[in-house]
Amino acid sequence: MKPSLGRPLEFDPDAALDAAMQVFWRKGYENTSMQDLLDTMQISKSSLYQAFGGKQALFERSMARYGDEMIGALRAALQASPSGLGFIRQFLESVLDEARGVSEARGCLVLNTANEFARRNPRIAEAVSQGLDRFHGVLLAAVERAQQESEIPPGRNAAMLASYLVSSMSGLKTMSKAGAGEDTLRGIIELTLKALQ
Repeated sequence: MKPSLGRPLEFDPDAALDAAMQVFWRKGYENTSMQDLLDTMQISKSSLYQAFGGKQALFERSMARYGDEMIGALRAALQASPSGLGFIRQFLESVLDEARGVSEARGCLVLNTANEFARRNPRIAEAVSQGLDRFHGVLLAAVERAQQESEIPPGRNAAMLASYLVSSMSGLKTMSKAGAGEDTLRGIIELTLKALQ
């Protein structure tokens, strides 16, 4: 929903959207109150509705922003990685930062939302599906590259392996949020990588 033309916005919509994304990521959709959003975004209720159309529309835009940032970062990391399998290892091992306390154990906004309530809301379910498809696309590119580099057998079904990696990361993120230690997570990562070969 675009802002009305009559009154100019008195805040930075991009900064406000980033702030909303962070609070949704930290608390989840249903546990985020309108007051949480107003406090975090530092805007009035009327400004939120004028610029974003309400809580659900704001959440959908936050999901899209999160996806854009994460997919952009993953594509850049894949391009910079010396090998496809090396990128896949790096992708899986990113969960270890949460176990070490280097980063907050918030999980992935897309996966968190899928676990929270996606099937109860068709529009959110579609946003989750699109987010997972984008992750799958990057991992498919990584698997296909690893096959070209002879690190994964070329006869393996690349699309199925990419789906397996999405599922594996979902499990790793859930275990990390539940307090699993670094050694446990590292062991699962090694088994996951071995299953690709």
